[in-house]
Amino acid sequence: MINIFEAKETNQMIENENLDVRTITLGISLLDCIDSNLDKLNQKIYDKITTTARNLVQTGKDIEAEYGIPIVNKRISVTPIALIGGAACKTPEDFATIAVTLDRAAKEVGVNFLGGYSALVSKGMTKADELLIRSIPIALAKTDFVCSSINVGSTKTGINMDAVKLMGEIVRSTAEATKDNQCMGCAKLVIFCNAPDDNPFMAGAFHGVTESDAIINVGVSGPGVVKYALSKVRGENFEVLCETIKKTAFKITRVGQLVAQEASRRMGVPFGIIDLSLAPTPAIGDSVADILEEIGLESVGAPGTTAALALLNDQVKKGGVMASSYVGGLSGAFIPVSEDQGMINAVNRGALTIEKLEAMTCVCSVGLDMIAIPGDTRSTTISGIIADEMAIGMINQKTTAVRLIPAIGKKEGDVLEFGGLLGSAPIMPVNKYSCDAFINRTGRIPAPVHSFKN
Repeated sequence: MINIFEAKETNQMIENENLDVRTITLGISLLDCIDSNLDKLNQKIYDKITTTARNLVQTGKDIEAEYGIPIVNKRISVTPIALIGGAACKTPEDFATIAVTLDRAAKEVGVNFLGGYSALVSKGMTKADELLIRSIPIALAKTDFVCSSINVGSTKTGINMDAVKLMGEIVRSTAEATKDNQCMGCAKLVIFCNAPDDNPFMAGAFHGVTESDAIINVGVSGPGVVKYALSKVRGENFEVLCETIKKTAFKITRVGQLVAQEASRRMGVPFGIIDLSLAPTPAIGDSVADILEEIGLESVGAPGTTAALALLNDQVKKGGVMASSYVGGLSGAFIPVSEDQGMINAVNRGALTIEKLEAMTCVCSVGLDMIAIPGDTRSTTISGIIADEMAIGMINQKTTAVRLIPAIGKKEGDVLEFGGLLGSAPIMPVNKYSCDAFINRTGRIPAPVHSFKN
């Protein structure tokens, strides 16, 4: 039961500190849509999504109106399409027709994004997996709301370096295919190690095969709330600092729990998980970078940044798991460059590099996110960056991801302007030295020895 004090406190967080529920994501299984006839498959997919999700957006709006809690996005995730389309799709173009169907369904029900144009290839690729991957540039150029993710590694299986090499090429091809739209396709494409089945955040969301037919997952946010709370304890010791973050995360998660339970009840769909991730926006006062600077850094990227981020992540999780028994997804601080004005400022002042961001990903639950790089970056260099990030996830038994945007026709120091939630991205320099011989080896990097704990 939420008491009157908690209600007033929540109103304060919403009105003055940018508290929101970042997304309600409805996961939908498409396993029962599988058909060897491509036209029938597309029709089944469209019918399943538009029927199951017909009330999702209105339910979100009703909860917003009744409780006064902003719900920024209403989204859908579906079963990885490589599994669904294998029987019917014989070419990349065949798979792209499914992407168009998914986009049409997303527009029909009114959601912001639809995730699940995905393949899971951490140990090897089937023919269907490879066809879907090769279709990604076509699919993301032809659609507006479809998001794609490829899992290329895990702690249990190692890293599929054939897939890593291919994804470097696909990232470049996707940038080329969408260069007239700020290379936007790459903003909707993420490469994972240890991808979770229940992630509500785009671009990496898909509906895992271990999930039920439909599920409601909620992603909370609230960097501004944490920043405001920490501003009241400046100069205090680490014990006070940690307790403040933990208590604030508890309050934020309580709001998410309320929204999740209400959405589940109203739609008649089981509640899955709450993702505790602090997800920034370009809005002033809604920045993870600002939190780290409030902790005591002159700028993100300064010595101590990785330690401050580790502290923040751990305390957010400790507070969140006390507020909900069902925590999942990524549940960490997102550190995207383009979506966080504080991160953009740190890059522009020269305090933050890709190498420092990579170090930071060792202690957070996401990865190298929404980073724009020069348009002439080689595909093997992109693959090398992906491989490094996958290795961090594999060795540390955690989820890591890469969302890179080669800015075609732009160079270091230029800017990509996305607008809206995605903000703008300064073009960051990459290491000029070649990793071609490493990437051109075939096979996979084996799993670390601790993966054999069963």
